[in-house]
Amino acid sequence: MHKVEKEFAGRKFSLETGKVAKQAHGAIWATYGDTVVLVTVVASEEAKDVDFLPLSVEYQEMYYAAGRIPGSYFRREVGKGSEKEIITARLIDRPIRPLFPKGWCYETQIIATVLSLDPEVDPDVVAITAASAALEVSHIPFEGPIAAVRVGRINGEFVVNPPASFLKQSDMNLVVVGSEEAIVMVEGMANEVPEEIVQEAIFFAHEQIKPLLALQKELKEKAGKPKIAFEEPAVDEELKKKVRELAEEGLKEVITTAQKVARNKRRKEVFKKVLEALGEEAVGREAEVREYFEEFEKELLRAMLIKENRRIDGRGPEDIRPIWAEVSVLPRTHGSVIFTRGETQVLTVATLGSPEEEQRIDMPGEEVFKHFILHYNFPPFCVGEVKPLRGPSRREIGHGMLAERALTPVVPSEDEFPYTIRVVSDVLESNGSSSMATVCGATLSLMDAGVPIKAMVAGIAMGLIKEDDQVVILTDILGDEDRMGDMDFKVAGTEKGVTALQMDIKITGITQDIMSRALAQAKKARFFILEKMREVLPEPREKLSAYAPKVLTVTINPEKVRDLIGPGGKTIKGIISACGDVKIDVDDKTGVVRIYSSSSEAAEKAAKMVKEVTQEAEVGKLYLGKVTRVADFGAFVEIFPGTEGLVHISQLDNRRVKNVTDILKEGDEVLVKVIDIDKMGRIKLSRKAALSESIKEVEATEENKEQE
Repeated sequence: MHKVEKEFAGRKFSLETGKVAKQAHGAIWATYGDTVVLVTVVASEEAKDVDFLPLSVEYQEMYYAAGRIPGSYFRREVGKGSEKEIITARLIDRPIRPLFPKGWCYETQIIATVLSLDPEVDPDVVAITAASAALEVSHIPFEGPIAAVRVGRINGEFVVNPPASFLKQSDMNLVVVGSEEAIVMVEGMANEVPEEIVQEAIFFAHEQIKPLLALQKELKEKAGKPKIAFEEPAVDEELKKKVRELAEEGLKEVITTAQKVARNKRRKEVFKKVLEALGEEAVGREAEVREYFEEFEKELLRAMLIKENRRIDGRGPEDIRPIWAEVSVLPRTHGSVIFTRGETQVLTVATLGSPEEEQRIDMPGEEVFKHFILHYNFPPFCVGEVKPLRGPSRREIGHGMLAERALTPVVPSEDEFPYTIRVVSDVLESNGSSSMATVCGATLSLMDAGVPIKAMVAGIAMGLIKEDDQVVILTDILGDEDRMGDMDFKVAGTEKGVTALQMDIKITGITQDIMSRALAQAKKARFFILEKMREVLPEPREKLSAYAPKVLTVTINPEKVRDLIGPGGKTIKGIISACGDVKIDVDDKTGVVRIYSSSSEAAEKAAKMVKEVTQEAEVGKLYLGKVTRVADFGAFVEIFPGTEGLVHISQLDNRRVKNVTDILKEGDEVLVKVIDIDKMGRIKLSRKAALSESIKEVEATEENKEQE
């Protein structure tokens, strides 16, 4: 059993191995504060006959870690995982995947399990570091270590791994992953923070990572297993040369074919001809031939970009593909837009609902309620494929969350705009950066729906080609430029600054100069796109869609909320049932009642019923009531549902009354005035004081109240 530990950002950080899960090939018991994460890694003994890295990463948060029982029907953790678990699994996977040796085809699985959850310590950065440590001490070849930290900015100062409660005061929340030499991944959100500050935060975080890397190296020296002898697949230089000679002319045509579909078709034709020309030499070696073919295509494309500054579709490095957008494309939705940039196209639709429709997320550490939700869908037809429709993939969840983070800083709070807001982005066509097209489309669909967003948000994907000292930064990358490039850097923001970013680096690292240039180029592109968006819709619509739910607000005495709800919710359910298409949201602290309905008549009817149920008697006011019972000393009159008062015999008439029944009988309607309400809330009524008044005055008063 071996353990290393260090004080890090105000808490003890420790990595321990050899204590538990000893049959795993690598196991780390990581502790930071009171958060404990177990990360294991296991690789199969036999290689698979595949031409990709068979790596799977799973992350799970156990409810017992926070002393809670799951709220699901089965009272156990859900198998598929929550959005938080899927996003964290992707955070672990993305920086680790490029660090396996080329040709590693042993099935490898990393499982991170949160066993104890400190509410102030998010386990995601702990799990990333522990996953690297588990690979470091295992026999699996791995070009690590890497480590992760979270960086925030509070009162203008950068803070590494800020407590969760402090993050509410932070204007940024970035997860930065790095090696000794370089940053390898960044993901997070910011509240319109300028680019230069974002860059400072990233490189600040990289310096903070280094003690965690040293800790892993120390543990590896103490407990690391010898790495298995693994050699990258041998290169058949003769075959490789033949493939290049046969493919060169055709591939030069491929990398200058602008249209994606035509390019893919031509690539397949060229590859088929190469196989035919090789004849028997290619039999059983198609995967190897394809590898040489794709490697050569990548070299040709990169050379064209470096030497000629020319891209696949003929653009220059900073050029943006043609943009067009159309709003209100769907007649019955609340807000809709088709946003197109080149061969990437999304349909985004905004829907407004009542607060009770907000998303409730049950997590081990807390229960979260979201009034703004963004979902991203990537159907197979958008890339010309045939696949069965399933639930959202990890990629879809990740892209949706990135776009949601980009827009969250500008979406009004529920107090400012009392609706639950859902945006759905369906990718109709994809050739690079559909997530950033989603950001643009979502912004326009919210504006089309009349949501008063604080600023417009646009997103752009940046790429990088680096050969020795030669560097080309690409704006608005295509899918092939992403696949064959060295960086995928997505930046979203407003005119003021960055709201979200995601960066994956495929090379050993980038300098601060390259980062600065990429951010400046992304800012220039963002401003250009924002201007194009303004040409379509310059500001949020003043009125909501005719099909969006209207909201009527009624304020009642908080003490009357119980009367409105009724026993077991009977009263409020009765109002909803009587009015039909309505939803009612009640704040029991303030007494604010919001009624939502697409029908104005239904909303007004519900509002009237709410007022009737919760109204209170007012001294000096006239009411047309109904006699509920008669006694020797007077009559009890219900002045509105559930509320009655006493008309004493002395208050029945201007003359002396011998018997109450001479004036009133049970069931009679009678005009009365409230003359007093005692300390116990008992209401004293007078028929005598109302004799000179008119029923029309009561009706006029009610009409005035309705108008108010």
